[in-house]
Amino acid sequence: MISNSVSLPRTLVNHILTHAQQAPNNEVCGLIGRQDEQSPTLYPINNIANDTHCLFRMDPAQQIEAMRNMREQGEELFAIYHSHPHAPGLPSSVDIEQASYPDTLYLIISLNTIGVLEMRGFYLRNSSSQEVSLQVYDAS
Repeated sequence: MISNSVSLPRTLVNHILTHAQQAPNNEVCGLIGRQDEQSPTLYPINNIANDTHCLFRMDPAQQIEAMRNMREQGEELFAIYHSHPHAPGLPSSVDIEQASYPDTLYLIISLNTIGVLEMRGFYLRNSSSQEVSLQVYDAS
C-alpha cells in the first residue's frame, strides 16, 4: 500500500547521507530492507554505470547478494536509494523510466545544495512519480 508519509530512523538517514558525501561527484546507490516496522537495514551497492556522474546502475552480483541477505533475514525490499551529485532531489526521466519496483520507496539524495543535503522520497510507477513526506525519528 502506498503511503503519503514514511518514517525513517535518523541513524539510517545519517548512513545514507554519509554514503552520498563519500562520493560527491558520483551517484551512489543501494537498497534498504525492512522486516515489518523494525529498523531498516542498509545495503550499499557499487554503482557500475558508464557515467557515474549522472547515472546509476547497481552491481548485479551485489544486488543479488543484498536481496538474498534480505530474504534470509526475513526482510522485504523497502527502499532503493541513489544520489544526484549535480541535480535536484527529484526523479530524472531516466529514474522514472527504469523504475522496476512500483511499491518500493525511492529515496533521492541531492548534493546540489549549499550547506545541507536534501533527501526526498517517491513512489515511481506508471511513468510518473508521487512524492511522499519523509519523517525522521530518533530510534530508542
